[in-house]
Amino acid sequence: MPQQNNRFNAFLDLGQAPVSHTQSGPLAGLTLAVKDIFDVAGYVTGCGNPDRTETGKPAPSTAPTVQRLVDAGARFVGKTQTDELAFSLMGQNAHYPHPVNPAAPGRVTGGSSSGSAAAVAGGLADIGTGSDTGGSIRAPASFCGLVGLRATHGAISLQGTMPLAPSFDTFGWFAKDIDVYEKVAQVLLEESDAVLPSRTFRLAGLDALLLGEAEVHAYQHMIKAIAPILGKPQDAPALTHDLDDLYWCFRRLQAREAWESHGTWISEKDRRLGPGVKERFGFGATIETKVAKAETARRDAFRAELADRLDKNGILVLPTVPGAAPLAASSFEDTQAYRERALHLLCLSGLSGFPQLTLPLGMVDGAPFGISLLGPAGSDLALIGLGRRILETTGKA
Repeated sequence: MPQQNNRFNAFLDLGQAPVSHTQSGPLAGLTLAVKDIFDVAGYVTGCGNPDRTETGKPAPSTAPTVQRLVDAGARFVGKTQTDELAFSLMGQNAHYPHPVNPAAPGRVTGGSSSGSAAAVAGGLADIGTGSDTGGSIRAPASFCGLVGLRATHGAISLQGTMPLAPSFDTFGWFAKDIDVYEKVAQVLLEESDAVLPSRTFRLAGLDALLLGEAEVHAYQHMIKAIAPILGKPQDAPALTHDLDDLYWCFRRLQAREAWESHGTWISEKDRRLGPGVKERFGFGATIETKVAKAETARRDAFRAELADRLDKNGILVLPTVPGAAPLAASSFEDTQAYRERALHLLCLSGLSGFPQLTLPLGMVDGAPFGISLLGPAGSDLALIGLGRRILETTGKA
């Protein structure tokens, strides 16, 4: 789709290989864009890196989860941009024209699932697949005004997918429409015994990460909007784990796993890694085993504490990110500062492995801004059902 691709820089120009789909099924009539870390038969999986794209061979088969969507009737329309090796949060791959955020053209799309978010927000696809290791579904969804779920870790197969940090990696997808979102969920997820909600709560330390007064006002408006369905979230005691400690726990474990996944390949020769990505992989190479063991123990203790707080019927309500997407023209330093602040919010779902749904309920400075519901393991479908009710009640379905 050359003309459409030029509009938002969402799709990669890879030519066309036939990808057959069924003419019936729950996703019939819907179009599907696929992030370029998932294998699609006949296409090279480039992972946002020119060396991979130039030297790779076409995949012999399609990633099973993507195949399930095609088998359910979705029509593949192209592969989409990703941040380099999926190791960024802003959607500004140094090797390619940056995707444009259709909902806020002067701001970033977010990443690493940047092209899929741009394609769905721009009306070029009904469904966009992505992944979420550190926030690569939730942040772009918030930035582009989309629904996005970081699924329970391990709930959806990642076979045929480039790994980044396997103990954090999850499959995800974008949609504008909650009906479409729920149809995909019913194809990919199994029912659980989660009963939601009996309790909703919030943590002052998370709310304090909002950027400023405009963001606080917008967030309070979203809290009021969800109250008819969830009730007013109660203020809960702070976690026993310091948020800075959890942030660094996530950073160290993610980076070490990323180096384990890609370090040998990176070390073979100059891979021309872009700024930020190169430094993050370099950081991963420095994380010693004893540090990783200590951080794993911290992660396990945090997961147990959050599981106890949630039980089977609790929801943590939190801002998805600190505010609207950063301006595309922001300095590297400003973008990095935003990234670190955002990861303080995003790391809780990643460290715990519990599902988090972001809903496009807010606006700040004329740009989208999402609110999140984080539930116990396996509550994915229940969260999406609540999301449907919230969006219907607010008139945003």
